[in-house]
Amino acid sequence: TTCISAVQKIGLRKYVTERTLVWRLWKALREEAPAAAERVGRDGGRLYRKVKKLANRVYEIVTDIDFTDKGSKAILRIVLVNFIILAVTSVWVYGIMALIIYSAILYFILKKYFNEVKRNYHRLLEATNEIADGNLDVEIDENLGVFEPFKEEIEKIQSGFKKAVDEEVKSQRMKTELVTNVSHDLKTPLTAIKGYSEGLLDGVASSPEMQRKYIRTINNKAAEMDRLIDELRYYVKVESDKIPYDFQHICVKDYFQDCAEEIGLDMDSQGIRFSYRNTIDPEVEMIADPEQLRKVISNIISNSVKYMDKEEKEIALSLEDAGDFIQVNIRDNGKGISRSDLPYIFQRFFRADSSRNSMKGGSGIGLSIVKKIIEDSGGRIWASSKEGEETTIHFVLRKYIKSPKEA
Repeated sequence: TTCISAVQKIGLRKYVTERTLVWRLWKALREEAPAAAERVGRDGGRLYRKVKKLANRVYEIVTDIDFTDKGSKAILRIVLVNFIILAVTSVWVYGIMALIIYSAILYFILKKYFNEVKRNYHRLLEATNEIADGNLDVEIDENLGVFEPFKEEIEKIQSGFKKAVDEEVKSQRMKTELVTNVSHDLKTPLTAIKGYSEGLLDGVASSPEMQRKYIRTINNKAAEMDRLIDELRYYVKVESDKIPYDFQHICVKDYFQDCAEEIGLDMDSQGIRFSYRNTIDPEVEMIADPEQLRKVISNIISNSVKYMDKEEKEIALSLEDAGDFIQVNIRDNGKGISRSDLPYIFQRFFRADSSRNSMKGGSGIGLSIVKKIIEDSGGRIWASSKEGEETTIHFVLRKYIKSPKEA
């Protein structure tokens, strides 16, 4: 009744426009519609431009793909398989759209990773080729990712190659020195032999005593040449690892007693005082090649005599027990060896203070042969020295340990 009386009072048109909720809503919508439409249009335009830009970017990347490249084919196969698997589980529209975006992102990530791996591989290959061409100083500063362990191995190979090259250069230099030393050592006795033989032919040595002296000198020089040639022949066997060994169980007491008597006679003829001491049980046996061991002792004694510089010359041979080994010590009171030279005296062609000792002769391989024989016999060798006073060569040889049945 209130609504009817209001309509009668103010009229229907005015009542609808002023009093009804529907009219007010319509009026508000009509007033806000242009602004809302403008906002929607503006936001929609921005979204459209972004989508269009993304689509253009995707188009450019897709058209840039080299479908003939093996790497691209492998990545596409991975993406395709991944797409099919996920497509089976994503049948709804938004799922397919998300899957397409996901697959595109996956492709770009894999492509970037593959390109990095490919670049690192080619850098690694380039470095190995340079090493193969002889450039051992090539360096790989960058991180090679998955190939980083290979870079470390290449650095080890480089180091090994450098060491091998240095050893070869050193060996060649030493061989040159060997030829020079041998030439000098052969020329010296040959000159003496030639001179004394000419003296005999020319009648310079007129008396029988003088003739015997000349002949003895010629004989000694010939023996010196024979020793040098024998040493060189033996060196060839050492280099080819063809030393003929005949290892035996040898009584230490008997063997070294014989050696001491022989050395004593030789030293006495040269005016050198010789002493021998053995503290090892008389029943002990050692494992050695008697002939090669004699060569070891002879080489050491010969080397000691060569470099003696005292008026009263001394050489001492001593034996002592060393557990499962016997230890042999050969000491001389010669000029000694400097501390800097001591670690190298068993190396091939090495001669301590070669400039000062060049007149002494020698090929520089005697002690290296000694080291080879001792180590092949299962022992080891080393030296101690006081420069200007004495030098001692020490080596150990295995004892022969009898089995319970033999005992």
